This record gives sequence, structure tokens and C-alpha cells, in this order.
Amino acid sequence: MHALPILIVQPYFYLDTYAASHRNYDSVSYIFRNPLSLSSQHPAAISQELPPRDTKMSPHAVQPAPGSPRLGLDFNKYAVTKNAFLPEQNPAHVLSDPYYEPWEAVGRNLAQLIDEGTIHDAIRQLPILSVDNLVSEAEWRRAYTLLAFLTHAYVWGGDTPEEASFGCRWNESSRQMFANMLFFLSAHVELPPVLTYAAANLWNFTCDGDDFTNLDKLKLCFSFTGTESESWFLLISVAMEAKAAGILQTMVTALEAVKARNYDGVTRGLEALRNCIDGVSRLLERMYERCDPMTFYHHIRPFLAGSQNMAAAGLPRGVLYDEGDGRGEWRQLRGGSNGQSSLIQFFDVVLGIEHSGHGDRKHASYHEEVREYMPGPHRRFLVQIARMGSIRELAMVAPQTDAQQRLRDAYADATAALTAFRQKHISIVTRYIILPSKKPWQGKRGKQNLASSSSTSKSDDQLTGTGGTALVPFLRKARDETTEAGKLQRRQQS
Repeated sequence: MHALPILIVQPYFYLDTYAASHRNYDSVSYIFRNPLSLSSQHPAAISQELPPRDTKMSPHAVQPAPGSPRLGLDFNKYAVTKNAFLPEQNPAHVLSDPYYEPWEAVGRNLAQLIDEGTIHDAIRQLPILSVDNLVSEAEWRRAYTLLAFLTHAYVWGGDTPEEASFGCRWNESSRQMFANMLFFLSAHVELPPVLTYAAANLWNFTCDGDDFTNLDKLKLCFSFTGTESESWFLLISVAMEAKAAGILQTMVTALEAVKARNYDGVTRGLEALRNCIDGVSRLLERMYERCDPMTFYHHIRPFLAGSQNMAAAGLPRGVLYDEGDGRGEWRQLRGGSNGQSSLIQFFDVVLGIEHSGHGDRKHASYHEEVREYMPGPHRRFLVQIARMGSIRELAMVAPQTDAQQRLRDAYADATAALTAFRQKHISIVTRYIILPSKKPWQGKRGKQNLASSSSTSKSDDQLTGTGGTALVPFLRKARDETTEAGKLQRRQQS
């Protein structure tokens, strides 16, 4: 309890200390103070964020050009494991110190508390706790995940959305504690204080075994509804991430082969990438097996929504995060979305697929902005990969040998596989969002779908995703840009 005054009075001091200890993370403190500042004020800042340069170099590497990164990545530095962007082992299934049992108890019973209409009271009664007893990075991630779930349960778990984070009816000291605690945990894991893809998927499962692609062996840690549909929906993404095991390392090798003009080496990487994307696509198609569209749209999806573009749902200003002492800030944050998956963006980066923003390349695209919602190490990994070289540029060279032609064909096949994946995603959205949005919910909850309250009056192109985007136009545009990249034509400058 002695650490609490530091937690509440000096939350920014911790961030500055954390940034300094991690060499080049000044942006973390800036993002914490204003999570959307990079995208709203400095659209180019995200793509220009540079990770610390690796000082080691492969003995067989080609000397890089001035300004380009050294080869031979330290994957540990970027939290890349044998399971790609998933943890090396199961995420922590409990905060080990009994001190945190009050939090854990609400998390275990989240679906029941929401269903009974007592979730607000349960959260208001939580004791003030410190982070001092968290013993590992896995526990920091679990604590962040737990509080992110509680945040969304509090905002969306009633008959009307809660504008003030954890409610103005809550006593001031407790409300202040929870907001500061969430900020503190978010800063440590380098994520906004909201339910992100990392919280809902990457760090929210356990596996009975070592194969994270085996859906029958996966279980959720936290659930808003306790339904099989919610479990299946979230765990499909876990299995998809795990399906990419090894492909990150394979494509780094392919990027190193680009510098040596090793066409066969690049081709082997592209063939492995195509097979990986095909495998991820097959897992996506399994969504239909155990996730009911009406249950997903009306009962599950509302809890995943953020506070950005949610005026029609009752949050015109977003959510007020109470920081105590009369201080607070209205924040409009994106909700959890598969668009925040570092894996899908990795596919784009290694294939050189560019996504423009607002109809041109002068503004940051959603894909660039959403990197703020990825764990910091993963975000920096994508930046580093983009600086290593361009497979697409090598493939665009007019072929003069069979090896060059094979590379072009392999590139076309890989982009075609990613286009097919994005088309399947559009089909999923049609079945799970567009069609259910036109039908009323008849389930037992009997409450208005707060986060989708105006969907029935919108056209398909106006439906908004949980990440705050115009859903259908965004997905179609991403698919079409992938198709264009596969044609290996020079891009028009705008």
C-alpha cells in the first residue's frame, strides 16, 4: 500500500523511467499522455518510428547500405517467439499472489455478473491494489488484460453505456485508483488503456499442450458472455496466429537473400509464405463451425467496441478516464479488432503492399494508425522489417533468368493468397455483421445492442467496425490494394 501514492501522484514519472531504461522509447510516454496523438497530429510519425539499431551482424551478410538496419535480428528483443507474435508458452492463467484474488474473482465470474446486472457494483467494490506483487512479464500482461476486460464490461455491460470510466457514482478514490492502475499497466505493456487485440486474443488463452493451432485444446481466460460462440471467435484468431509459427524467421531470411540477389532463396521464402497464408485462411473458414452469427453480432460484438465513432451508441465524447484531483480526460479509443494483428500487417510489409489513407498516400492509413494498438515490441518489429529490403522491388525487375521468373511467380502466388484471405474475411463480415445487423436480437439478454444501436438504419457501407472504421469500404479497399500489388506495376505517385 505504501507504493500507492507514487502510483497515483506520479504515474508519468514511471513512464519516463521506463522509457529511459529501454533506450529509445520516448514515444511511449507521449502516447500514454495522448494515445491518439501520433495518428491525429503527426500521421507520418508511426511509419517513421525507428527501433534501436541491432549491433550484431551475420558473418555471411552482405554489407548493408548506409542507413539500413543490420542483418541478423534478435527476435527476443521484439517479443517474437517460436509461436510468432504469441507468447512462447501459455499466458499466465492466474495472478499468483492471493493479494490479487479480488480482481481474479470478478474476472472469473465476468459473464455471470454481466448477465445478472451486477457488474457495476462488483467493480466499484474492488479494493485498491498495487502492481508491486506482479512477478513476471506474463503477469503484467494478464493484469492488463483483466483490467481491460473489466473496463469494457463496465462501459458496455449495462442498459446504457457508461461515459465515465467506472462511473461517477463510484467513490472518487476508487475511481481514481482504477483509472491510474489501468494507465500504469497499459504503459508497461505499451498499449492504450482499452481492450486491444493483444488483450482479447494474444494473452487471453490457455492450451492443454504445446500446439496452439489445435482449437480443441484452447480455452479462454476471460469472456464477456461465457458462450461457445465468443470462445470460438476469439480462439480462431489465436490458432491463426500460431499457424504462422516460423514464418517470421523464414521471411527475415528471405529479406536477407534480397540483398544478396539470391533469387532462389527469396522464392523459397515466398512459397513458404503462400503456404502459411493458405493455412491461416483455412482456419478463418472454420469460424462457421461454432460461432453463431446472431449471437456474435448482438451479444458478443458490443463488448469489443471502443469509444471512437460511438456517438450514436451514447458516447459522443468517448469515455472519461478519471485521473483524480479533479483531473480527467475524454478519450476516443478504438476497440479490439483483428486489424490490430501484427501478423496480418507482417504479411503486407514483407510483400511491400501499401495501404493509403483517406484516398491518398499523404495521410496515415488505418493500418499505420492502428499500430498504436499493438504491443510496442511488435510495432517496432514491423518497422524494422520494412527497413530490411523490398521483395517486391526485386520481383519487379524484368526477368532475364528462370530464377527471376520463378521469383515473380512466387510473389504473384503469395499476393493472390493474401487477396483470397481478405476476400474470405469480407465473406465473414457479411455473414456475421452485415446480415445480422438487419435482424433484431431474440436472445435471452433482451437488451439493446448498445454499440450497434443505429446499425439497422445504416447501409452496408456505413456499418462501423469495433476498431472504428467504415467496415465494408475498408476491407474492400485493402483487398483491392493487395490485388494491385500482385500485378507488379509501378505505383502512381499522388
